[in-house]
Amino acid sequence: MKMDSELLHSPAMCLAEEEEADTSDWNLPLAFMKKRHSEKIEGSKALAQSWRMKDRMKTVSVALVLCLNVGVDPPDVVKTSPCARLECWIDPLSMSPQKALETIGANLQKQYENWQPRARYKQSLDPTVDEVKKLCTSLRRNAKEERVLFHYNGHGVPRPTVNGEIWVFNKNYTQYIPLSVYDLQTWMGSPSIFVYDCSNAGIIVKSFKQFALQREQELEVAAINPNHPLAQMPLPPSMKNCIQLAACEASELLPMNPDLPADLFTSCLTTPIKIALRWFCMQKSAKLVPGVTLDLIEKIPGRLNDRRTPLGELNWIFTAITDTIAWNVLPRDLFQKLFRQDLLVASLFRNFLLAERIMRSYNCTPVSSPRLPPTYMHAMWQAWDLAVDICLSQLPTIIEEGTAFRHSPFFAEQLTAFQVWLTMGVENRNPPEQLPIVLQVLLSQVHRLRALDLLGRFLDLGPWAVSLALSVGIFPYVLKLLQSSARELRPLLVFIWAKILAVDSAEHRTMAVFILAVIVNSYTTGQEACLQGNLIAICLEQLSDPHPLLRQWVAICLGRIWQNFDSARWCGVRDSAHEKLYSLLSDPIPEVRCAAVFALGTFVGNSAERTDHSTTIDHNVAMMLAQLINDGSPVVRKELVVALSHLVVQYESNFCTVALQFMEEEKNYPVPSPPCNLTPVRDSPAIPRLRSVNSYTNIRAATTARNLNKSLQNLNLNEEGGPVTFSPGNLSTSSSASSTLGSPDNDEYILSFETIDKMRRVSSYSSLNSLIGVSFNSVYTQIWRVLLHLAADPFPEVSDLAMKVLNSIAYKATMNARPQRILDSGSLTQSAPASPTSKGAHIHQAGDDADDPGGHKAYMNANLSTGLCDWSAKYFAQPVMKIPEEHDVESQVRKEREWRFLRNARVRKQSQRITQRGVTRLDDQIFINRNPGVPSVVKFHPFNPCIAVADKDSICFWDWEKAERLDYFYNGNPRYTRITAMEYLNGHDYSLLLTATDDGALRIWKNFADQRNPEMVTAWQGLSDMLPTTRGAGMVVDWEQETGLLMTSGDVRVIRIWDTEREMKVQDIPTGADSCVTCLSCDSQRSLIAAGLGDGSVRLYDRRMGANECRVMTYREHSSWVVKAHLQKQTDGKIISVSVDGDVRFFELRSPDSVNVLQTVKGLTALDIHPQANLFACGSMNQFIAVYNSNGDVISNIKYYDGFMGQRIGAISCLAFHPYWPHLAVGSNDYYMSIYSAEKRLR
Repeated sequence: MKMDSELLHSPAMCLAEEEEADTSDWNLPLAFMKKRHSEKIEGSKALAQSWRMKDRMKTVSVALVLCLNVGVDPPDVVKTSPCARLECWIDPLSMSPQKALETIGANLQKQYENWQPRARYKQSLDPTVDEVKKLCTSLRRNAKEERVLFHYNGHGVPRPTVNGEIWVFNKNYTQYIPLSVYDLQTWMGSPSIFVYDCSNAGIIVKSFKQFALQREQELEVAAINPNHPLAQMPLPPSMKNCIQLAACEASELLPMNPDLPADLFTSCLTTPIKIALRWFCMQKSAKLVPGVTLDLIEKIPGRLNDRRTPLGELNWIFTAITDTIAWNVLPRDLFQKLFRQDLLVASLFRNFLLAERIMRSYNCTPVSSPRLPPTYMHAMWQAWDLAVDICLSQLPTIIEEGTAFRHSPFFAEQLTAFQVWLTMGVENRNPPEQLPIVLQVLLSQVHRLRALDLLGRFLDLGPWAVSLALSVGIFPYVLKLLQSSARELRPLLVFIWAKILAVDSAEHRTMAVFILAVIVNSYTTGQEACLQGNLIAICLEQLSDPHPLLRQWVAICLGRIWQNFDSARWCGVRDSAHEKLYSLLSDPIPEVRCAAVFALGTFVGNSAERTDHSTTIDHNVAMMLAQLINDGSPVVRKELVVALSHLVVQYESNFCTVALQFMEEEKNYPVPSPPCNLTPVRDSPAIPRLRSVNSYTNIRAATTARNLNKSLQNLNLNEEGGPVTFSPGNLSTSSSASSTLGSPDNDEYILSFETIDKMRRVSSYSSLNSLIGVSFNSVYTQIWRVLLHLAADPFPEVSDLAMKVLNSIAYKATMNARPQRILDSGSLTQSAPASPTSKGAHIHQAGDDADDPGGHKAYMNANLSTGLCDWSAKYFAQPVMKIPEEHDVESQVRKEREWRFLRNARVRKQSQRITQRGVTRLDDQIFINRNPGVPSVVKFHPFNPCIAVADKDSICFWDWEKAERLDYFYNGNPRYTRITAMEYLNGHDYSLLLTATDDGALRIWKNFADQRNPEMVTAWQGLSDMLPTTRGAGMVVDWEQETGLLMTSGDVRVIRIWDTEREMKVQDIPTGADSCVTCLSCDSQRSLIAAGLGDGSVRLYDRRMGANECRVMTYREHSSWVVKAHLQKQTDGKIISVSVDGDVRFFELRSPDSVNVLQTVKGLTALDIHPQANLFACGSMNQFIAVYNSNGDVISNIKYYDGFMGQRIGAISCLAFHPYWPHLAVGSNDYYMSIYSAEKRLR
């Protein structure tokens, strides 16, 4: 069908359509599009946590080696006059040489102690080689694995040599003696940090690296050849963990400017604020700050570590700025290593950034190893200059007149810059450079609240933001603030804390509960603390809160408190916790039901000793849980299997007995075979594979032949009657799901799917719906039946889990029911770790587990869980404050929806024009193709040129415009069942396909017909008591997009209504008839449902009324099976119904008699009514199709295919009209699928 191109591009048309698109489609709710449908139920992938410091280090020893030889200049240095003289801010010529040397040494130690007061300091003043060796080896010996610092000042000795030597003295100070860096490395060992303050210092760095490489090679040689002389020597230490800081490049001399200290590099590293202020005053720009002199700088009031004073504030700003520059410029791992591992190293490197800036202005380039990217031009230095400027400009008045000091606006301005970054809102841009400053500000009471608020908003951007914040080092700060008593910080802190916890492993209460749930998760100390803090009672009070996320987390929190913690369980029992949780089992939100099942599961899953009282409670809980057997949400049913598995582990011997009983019954009871003699074998893939037509038959054959049940051979003893070595290798298999839990650790099962299915059908499970009231001695039997039922669940993940639980018990039951025999502990490992009481050989007696009280339990229970809690925790890692993509007008998701809604409006408008003109013929064949299976149900997509065709158990998608097959996949229903109905959900937007099979199962698929693998979104048992028969109506459905309600019925006596939003059954309407329902049609406006029945009656129900009054009308004019009953959607819409005999009757809703009757063909097999064009089409087993208009006139009679030498049409198996276009799709028993339309001139 080609669209009219002029129409498509006419602006007026588009405007009108846009208005229409806005009104109808935007307001329609979407079904099955929640996170639980679109995501795998598992936690966040942990981001690599490089921020966690696995190797924190301390610099514990410091060697200060000063070679000054005061008064004697080395021969290779020509000094200027005047020249830089100050060493550690002391003029060595102002006192005797020896005293000068000692004072300078003492001063240098003090300067270092400001940064690391607890280290051991050793001075070595004008030393010899031996003194240096003794000093270094003793420091390394004491430091063990910690870091040692070696500070070398070589201002009184020659420059380093290209051979990698530095100079010291002989004993009499008559000679300079070279000291090889190789030796220095050997004495110092690793990890170490070296500071070289001398000219040409870069040479030492180069030599150091060469020697380190040489060592690595020596190590390798020694490792390969043990006879090598090197191999006999003690291994040299590796130099990988060594850091070096050098004052200048290999070819540079230190600056000699008399205004600067001689040890400018040391001053930058150890007294950064002092030198930074002096340098600032020496710049031309300082003239803009009147009255500031070098003398005045000496008088700045305050202490470096008191942030309220001018000096302390400058120091704080300096720390923040250098940290920020480093975080922004350095690669993350290097930043962690240099700025977060070791306090002293971090301080030296922050100050090294200043050294680079100052010394470069004197043509000197400090060098570091590992090398840093250049930072001296970073924009943040301008912020530093401004802060210094603001501080110094106040100095004259502060000192002379004693005026108060005005604090710097630096931090407030940086927070504003951060806020601006946050409001610019795009994810893929550079991280905000102010992040490290926001961290510094958390320490200030003035800015703390604002900083926390901004930090919370930043972390809300998602896990990547949390990861960035952690890389800066936020964790210790937030931890510290959590202990703060300030009440106004708590909500913000809880928010931030929850964000961190969600990545690392709504409302504030929810977040608080989330935090507590994380604290008690498998952490006994946390559980005890929360028990003492009365947490159980507090949580129970919140269970009825209107906020679903809080209810969900309260339940998870409760489940975690008493998980394997018996005193908490008994505290719960005293508070009737389990009974209070029952109310959540019928909660409208599936996630809340799921959390309640989790909590009740851990409640019965405690491994403590059982008393009669606790057993009664467990039975109670089990029977309550069993009611969720047909819950609409697979997430809930998966959790149910896990909860029941806890019970199975608790009462293992009872379940083993039941299992044996059922296995006996199954062997002795010939089950009535289902209509088609196919063994019910279940196909395994959860995600169906795409299948091409030719391989399709092979797959069929292979699947049927595979998996025939071998379990019975395995369960019997061998002929001699001796013990069978029962290895999991020879068990029969059924589901190729990877069964890592529950059963022996391979993918073979004792109970195959066929056996379980047979057991399920043998044991009358009609009592499943009335489980309460069963005498308690048969609780185990009931729960076994529930598990059998869940093993046949239409959702593969649920059935796989249930199969594991059943097989685990079957395995143990068969093991224990053997005659007494000895298993060596080797063969036992498959089922259980040897119990601590009896190592070595184990003796098993029939049904006796006494010798191994805890051994077997570990075997199924080990990892059986659903990932619900971790998946729920992901909520806190995702942006909460950010508007969702679908509400963001500029997002791609939104644009795609707009496009779809315009397309929909166009289809509606154009098809309406055609149908209004009147369709006089409908026999133009626009599509024909051979389907892979016999078509049984056909459904047009309302807006795409796509048609879905179901055969017995697979679905094929065709593009009827291009005449090509898009997809073909397996629906996953057991062999003896067939697909009897299909519906498109969300057809106007993101389409899903619902399939219904005659065993009452509903499955919903996505990603079909679009090059991707189709995926099952959800599946559930829509009708529980359906027994597949060949002659029944199967399952019939009708879908209301406006309300999200799904009506289901068929070979049962009720019409069951499901609310897809809640994934719950909301109503059962008794049909009041003894025959099956053959078709359903509903009208949401009037809350009416029309049903056609197998006995020829058509019944009308009003779902707003009670079960006894809701049948408002019964029409009994047809004498045979009703093929179609259609309730027109208009306010005065009639019911049109047709029976197998071909009589079409029109009924007014309020009158019991038909207002019109038309006679069509006899032997009707299929019929459909066009909702817009007042046409109906009849398909006959006599191989023709007749199309009638509303007056009963035949407008087309189709008996032959076009082309194909006029081949006769096969017996009609299904047909359907397009909801808008005048197209009719027809499937017939000869596998062909064809589509007919109105004449070309109309289209």
